[in-house]
Amino acid sequence: MTDPTLLRDIDRLAVEVGALLKKTGVKLALAESCTGGWVAQAITAVPGSSAWFDRGFVTYSNESKIEMLGVATATLAHHGAVSEAVVREMAQGAIRHSRAHVSVAISGVAGPDGGTPDKPVGTVWFAWGQKLGYTEAVRHQLTGDRGTVRARAVLIALDGLRQRLS
Repeated sequence: MTDPTLLRDIDRLAVEVGALLKKTGVKLALAESCTGGWVAQAITAVPGSSAWFDRGFVTYSNESKIEMLGVATATLAHHGAVSEAVVREMAQGAIRHSRAHVSVAISGVAGPDGGTPDKPVGTVWFAWGQKLGYTEAVRHQLTGDRGTVRARAVLIALDGLRQRLS
């Protein structure tokens, strides 16, 4: 069961992000893997979100990252889906394949399986992109069960976007 405080924080941040996007006239696109569309769900729960949320891509498989976002096959082969290089390409692809000005991309290992020594369970990469080409990526090592890792990833994605819009 996901901590109710995390869920409240996600809802609060989604409202704050929405207000900032509306104020600045900026549209958002999302590229989600391990969060499975949870960031989009939080964003679209905010009334009026259609004014500032363009679209979300749930690209769980490598094939969907290639087909929907234009992530290079070579990037996936060389770095793996949970990597800085891939989330940067996801963030850029979300902007290229939308009408958005900014994007957030997330790829990680939520668990309980799938971890490796280099990328243990809880490893999550985030990227925040802008239409002008700038992209910033950050890695977090999250703890908790699958639900908690995913909820914390949603929170980090929203908080990072809030900080970058402020």
